[in-house]
Amino acid sequence: MKDERHVIDKNGSLDTDRVEEVIERMDAGRKEQTLSDFDGFKQYLHKRMEMAENIGLNEEQLAKAAEKVADYLAKNEAPRNPEERLLQELWKVGEQDERHKLAHMLVRLAQKG
Repeated sequence: MKDERHVIDKNGSLDTDRVEEVIERMDAGRKEQTLSDFDGFKQYLHKRMEMAENIGLNEEQLAKAAEKVADYLAKNEAPRNPEERLLQELWKVGEQDERHKLAHMLVRLAQKG
C-alpha cells in the first residue's frame, strides 16, 4: 500500500486530515464487525494504539486522531450498541474542550485493551 493512504506515514508523522479517507476505505464487512461489538471495538483500537505508540506517538497526538475518528463516527455511523450510543450522545452535546478531554479518556480506555 502506498504511504499517502495512511494516517501515519513511514516516518511516523501523523496526518489527522486523512482519518476520514482511511475510515471510508475500510471494507464494509470489517467496519461492521469492528463497530458491532464494543469490546471488539476496544480491542481494535488497542491494537492501533500499540502500533502508534511503538512509532513514537504521544497521548496528545493519539487524542487528536481520536477526535477525528469520533467526529466521523458521530456524523456518519449509527450506534450499534448502547455504549456507542452513549459516546455519540456525549460527543454531540460536548463543547470542543470537552470533546478533547473525552478523546483523551477514550485513548486511555483503548490503551488498557
